[in-house]
Amino acid sequence: MKKRIVGLLMVVTMTVLLFGGCGNNTTTPSGNDTAATATSAPAATEATATPAATEATATPATDTAEAVTLDMMHFSTSEESQGNGGSDGFRTVIAEWQAANPNVTLNQNVLANDEYKTQIATLAGANELPDVFLLQGMNTKSWSSQGLILDMTQIIADSPYASLYNDALFYPFTADGKIYGLPALTGGTCTAVVYDSAAWADAGYDTFPETWEEVFAASDYFAGLGMDTIAFGNGGQWQANSCFLSTLGDRFTGADWTKSIIEGTGAKFTDPEFVAALQATQDIFLSGIFNADYNTVTNETAREYYIDGSAAAFIGGNWDVSYIQASLAGTDLYNTTKFAVLPQPEGATASYNTQNIGLGYAVAINAEVANDPAKLAAAIDLAYTVTGTDFAEYVASNYALGGLTTVANVDLSGFDQWTQDFYNWSYVDTTACEIYDSYVDGSVWGTLNVDLQTMMNGDMTPEDVAQATQDSYEAYLAQ
Repeated sequence: MKKRIVGLLMVVTMTVLLFGGCGNNTTTPSGNDTAATATSAPAATEATATPAATEATATPATDTAEAVTLDMMHFSTSEESQGNGGSDGFRTVIAEWQAANPNVTLNQNVLANDEYKTQIATLAGANELPDVFLLQGMNTKSWSSQGLILDMTQIIADSPYASLYNDALFYPFTADGKIYGLPALTGGTCTAVVYDSAAWADAGYDTFPETWEEVFAASDYFAGLGMDTIAFGNGGQWQANSCFLSTLGDRFTGADWTKSIIEGTGAKFTDPEFVAALQATQDIFLSGIFNADYNTVTNETAREYYIDGSAAAFIGGNWDVSYIQASLAGTDLYNTTKFAVLPQPEGATASYNTQNIGLGYAVAINAEVANDPAKLAAAIDLAYTVTGTDFAEYVASNYALGGLTTVANVDLSGFDQWTQDFYNWSYVDTTACEIYDSYVDGSVWGTLNVDLQTMMNGDMTPEDVAQATQDSYEAYLAQ
């Protein structure tokens, strides 16, 4: 790995000398001209894939590397990594990279997820981004247009793992034909229904209901037991968007509407089908099936309601599923927990059986790092490593999860039924749709997220939410 950095340093230095300041290469990996509609699943057998090349093509002149200091910011805290395969793998591979590169002083600023989102936006606004950080897709166009983040198009094309990348995953991190990050962590859902199959069988359902009307009908039974029907937490304001609306909305709008919003080609948040999705969301959350504090507690608190038996189901992301799995190990509820998609709303005909899946973050590099060839070489190698085969094989073999780099022949036989069931639910048995806030600009979602919370409380109409979001969207497009 140290040799690869030296090789990269030579390549970067020559590139700076020959082409310094250009940065206009528009070559992209194949498949980046369309929106990602699915996260490719590894085939279900033994993991054997290796990269076609493990070293940069340049031969290092020496076996030493220049001392470098890199500042890195991310949200894979030790707490986050407990039961979270992506964060565990990320932390593990970073530690291995540090050990292999003693010439690099890596200063990590590791924050909780919600705090990270706030802090990274603040740093971007002050033009003080760290050298290496996690970029959300929704910030790609804005931050790239401001010159804050490095164009990584050629870096990605030159990666020793390029032939193994799932190219569709680059779409959220692409602007004007250029790619600004290597998609990171694991490809997972934001919207899974986790439910106690035994409790729902007692309520008269062999599987989780396929319609919201059936869920409403079951709520009296669970209320009689002193239970909430479904637990949900929107205290961070993003959960209703990421973990509910982007899947429910797809049932009303379909994929073409979402792609048009992303590309700015005519779709509007005030379109009747999206307003219908907002209306359905309001009706569902005002129906009484959720915990009364759904708008004040986070998903971390809400999932505890399911774990302690206070709720018969929970809606959250794959990270929540991993945490619940770790927490319930050895209990009866572990054995009776199953997975389902959101029930179909009345009047929704654009899609069925969907759940939103993808990689919402990418490893990005501060554009100013390009001024220091040694630092840039180290940053590139770190980005390659934490998104390459070391990471992919770790999460595949330990968690049956996938990332940017494909691992062929994942062996599921060593995993318990829970893991096999969730793998098949995520990658085989359901239809993928997009995660809304992996795209467009944070200013748009900032408006929607706040107003959505107000709407869910019954204090704002769906039409007003749609108009306010459209106003923010038009302001973003006009920039």
